[in-house]
Amino acid sequence: MRIFISVDMEGMPGIFSNNQTDPKGDRYYEGRQIMTEISLYVSEEFHNNGADEILIADSHDGMGNIYYEKLPKYVSLLRGSRRPINMVYGIDKGFDAAVFLGYHAAAGSLHASFDHTYSGSKFSEITINGRLASEFYINSLIAGKYGVPVIMVGGDDVLELDVKNLTPWVEYIRFKEAVTRHSSITPSLENIKNEINKKVPRALKSIKPENIIKLSSLKVTYKLKNTSDADIAEWIPGLTRRDAYTLEYDCEDPVLAYKMMQVISNIS
Repeated sequence: MRIFISVDMEGMPGIFSNNQTDPKGDRYYEGRQIMTEISLYVSEEFHNNGADEILIADSHDGMGNIYYEKLPKYVSLLRGSRRPINMVYGIDKGFDAAVFLGYHAAAGSLHASFDHTYSGSKFSEITINGRLASEFYINSLIAGKYGVPVIMVGGDDVLELDVKNLTPWVEYIRFKEAVTRHSSITPSLENIKNEINKKVPRALKSIKPENIIKLSSLKVTYKLKNTSDADIAEWIPGLTRRDAYTLEYDCEDPVLAYKMMQVISNIS
């Protein structure tokens, strides 16, 4: 059995400050340690329950946060940024299930921990068919395209509502309860690990064809934070300018929607 694990940092337990998530921050070492410990613990539990191959896609910032030297032999690590479909690159390589760890709520979510979608400096909101789109939602659609069900997610209580509404079969690990963007209540790592122990076997039971989400067509809106970025993004073929801040894109493939998001973020 092969498991794909995409790992972000902002939704991890104990993460509350930009100084932990920014490689230039004086507490960044904490973020790396927590991200590594949770990722490897979840990997170990899936391995103990029958997974013989696991790929971890390091998916935060420059995407080189997890300590490579700590990997067990059954885990491979994808590192480095500027890759196609950044957070879920490689999910098309024949995986049985996907797990998203350290994820956060969509940009525009109220009282959520580090809410943003893809680029906090560029996008104030992204929607798909009128629904507020988190990175969880976008990445789940790409997993669905390749026939991979998402079976476990870990993040804050605000993202949990989104996950349960969209994918009720997913086993959710509440890493923290958000108070404001930069404050949260976090259980002990021991309690979180106990939850992981309980939920991994249950998650594996949800590997079913009916637990794959797909859309036949997508109307995506990218709402930018400033008009000068929108002015430049408007030049991209296929985009329609809807107002000073918003561009719209119609497509049938979530991968195209993701790549358009990457292009807008990088050229604007």
